[in-house]
Amino acid sequence: MLARDVDSSVDQELKRAVGAENVSNDAATLKSFALDCSLVTGTCPDFVVFPRSKAEVCAIVRIANQHRIALVPVSSGPPRFHGDTLPSRGGIVVDFRRMRQVIKVDTVSRCAMVEPGVTFGELVPALEGQGMRLNAPLAPRANKSVVTSCLEREATLIPKYQYDSMDPLLTVEVIYGSGDEFRTGSASGPGPPESLKAAKVNPWGPGAVDYYRLLSAAQGTMGLVTWGVIRTEVLPTLRKLYFIPLDRPEQLSAPLDALLRKRVVDECLALNDASLATLLAEDARKDFASLKAALPPWTIIACVAGYQRRAAERVAIQEQYLTEICGSLGLQAQTRLPGAPGLEEAVLRVISRPWSKEPYWKLRRTDRCYELFFLAPLSKAGYFVEMMQDIVAKSRCRGLEYGAYVQPLVQGREAHCAFLLPFESSNKEEAAAAGELFLSASETLMSKGAFFSRPYGPWAPMVYRNYADGAAMLKTLKSIFDPNGILNPGKLCF
Repeated sequence: MLARDVDSSVDQELKRAVGAENVSNDAATLKSFALDCSLVTGTCPDFVVFPRSKAEVCAIVRIANQHRIALVPVSSGPPRFHGDTLPSRGGIVVDFRRMRQVIKVDTVSRCAMVEPGVTFGELVPALEGQGMRLNAPLAPRANKSVVTSCLEREATLIPKYQYDSMDPLLTVEVIYGSGDEFRTGSASGPGPPESLKAAKVNPWGPGAVDYYRLLSAAQGTMGLVTWGVIRTEVLPTLRKLYFIPLDRPEQLSAPLDALLRKRVVDECLALNDASLATLLAEDARKDFASLKAALPPWTIIACVAGYQRRAAERVAIQEQYLTEICGSLGLQAQTRLPGAPGLEEAVLRVISRPWSKEPYWKLRRTDRCYELFFLAPLSKAGYFVEMMQDIVAKSRCRGLEYGAYVQPLVQGREAHCAFLLPFESSNKEEAAAAGELFLSASETLMSKGAFFSRPYGPWAPMVYRNYADGAAMLKTLKSIFDPNGILNPGKLCF
């Protein structure tokens, strides 16, 4: 059983380990870590600590084990949406935002080694300066940790560069809850990581056992990562956007599948009118309705790109393929954004850069938003989108203008389907209705085959109640890597 009451000796030990200036028990600071935009109810931590090195992380883990105190890792700034960083039993929040070194950018092996506090707002321009780019999610927060995004398998925009659900994460260094240090995959050989060129090539080591999967989507319950190696891609020298308007969700799968089978496009995604208007409106609270009304119900955004050699010729060939594919399906690819010509550069910025403006784009229309997402075969994306339409129509939120987003993954072998349910927290009835919709839709979609591969908050009991054997195996692994159960207790099936 983890201790909830933390005495002054822990305070002193933490200050000796990381420095008094890197330990906080200020009431406002603690309270800021007990709330987010999810349905999860958190508690205030007892301390927030800011380690600056692996040695300090090891010391924090040792103290936590000695006193049986929970550790909750956090590496990104607010707003947060999933409840995974909310302490369930107090304890210590380990905030990695001061471990923000870009250790190395390797343009030959096409990768970057970074600490967990390095954000998209820092890494994206650093890579662009060296002719590289990330395969990143759609408009990630500028203060979002790159390592955390990869560990949580957030959907990335360029399916043709994703060969596995863990891409673009390659290898990591981790401190397990037991206090053991470990480097995964090809980085696990003897010697410092800087001496292991193989650490920057692939995630597999001797025997090809890729232990980093145990940390994937684990919400910090298995270990604390102190650096990660992220695959990067060559920065295009020429890019051209195309827009494919669609009237019905059932039209989504065919063009996305065909474009990816022939590896025609780089960025490739589909947004409904509400999501696209939220992203592009000059003032989302004022301009959303008029922009949404002008846009088609769905828009596929596809980007063709050329690189250092014969860029224009490459783009021309890809354009020909794209036009032929769309024509064979009775669709028309356009270089102007249907319904909103003139916003093409804004779209290019959205799919290329982190979101640095306030508020974050998911909160531009209202101050709160529940995010419901899952994986499905690309061929069934339209089926689940239509199912969500029916669920909303039969709910208390029947008039809700919710966002929807379909992102093909792993070269089109699967799709990330996401729905944004906005509401004002000051409107209690509206908030309650949105919460009911979130839970009922999750249950219904899950029962119909939607795969909730990242079971945050209320999804965890829904997932594990029918997965007893898997939950038992996870608990066995947890007892090996975190024998005292100090890492983020109350999450997943732990």
